[in-house]
Amino acid sequence: MSDEPASTLLAGVAEHRVGEHLCKVLANAAVNADYRHLRLAAPPAALTARPGQFFHLLCPAGASGTPFLRRPMSVYEVNAAAGEIAFLYKVHGEGTRALATLRPGDVLDAAGPLGRGFTIDPAWHRILLVGRGVGLATLAPLAVVAAAQGIGVTALLSVRRPDLVMSVALLEAIGAEVHVVHDADGSSEVRAVERRLEQMIAAAPVDAVFTCGSARLLTLLQRFVAAHGLIGEVALEQQMACGLSMCFCCVRPFRVGDLVEHRRVCWEGPVFDLMEAMP
Repeated sequence: MSDEPASTLLAGVAEHRVGEHLCKVLANAAVNADYRHLRLAAPPAALTARPGQFFHLLCPAGASGTPFLRRPMSVYEVNAAAGEIAFLYKVHGEGTRALATLRPGDVLDAAGPLGRGFTIDPAWHRILLVGRGVGLATLAPLAVVAAAQGIGVTALLSVRRPDLVMSVALLEAIGAEVHVVHDADGSSEVRAVERRLEQMIAAAPVDAVFTCGSARLLTLLQRFVAAHGLIGEVALEQQMACGLSMCFCCVRPFRVGDLVEHRRVCWEGPVFDLMEAMP
């Protein structure tokens, strides 16, 4: 059992040690019209979260009562020295609207860390991150950890409108090369992004590609990775009920050679080989 006073061990084998943590809300501020930044004081067991992993958050009661299911939320930041974790989330449903009501001093029940995170090879020289919308939240901690290991980071951020772009300051602070495209001027259109990516890697070659947040970006990057002989991973977003592999709510198909396999996003993922994921 966990010896953390605010944490109870729920389940776990060596690769999946999942704790239920009572975390104090430190801040829950709006970043822009759609997104909020939730910062929590968390016990040491929660601070072991790796880039790409997620927590299952027990949303508070809202106008229509308490949401029946927890909400999966990818880790945006882990500050072990300060004892803090953070999430970047879009307010778009009952659960996230309830999360938006949290105030400093409130307590949030967070189960995790859950799932399998991103792979980082210390021998790499540079990685490419391509994210859309809230997918940027999942890729940001990967950039931070890679930069700390001396790996260069190039990031392409895709958004609906320029005012919705996020994480630029965080990425630039670690020395990342940042490119922004958006729908308003057509620069986020698939062909335009393909041309931009070709220019980017011609100027700064990469060893691996990572993405999250868009089926069309996944399809684009599968062509891109195959054409350039690269490797890559994708963090998939999926509805989840239990988050612990038991309900099979999050099963998706994956192509492995000539076969199609079905895997649980919460347990075998949420990070998968980019070429195996099916949009």
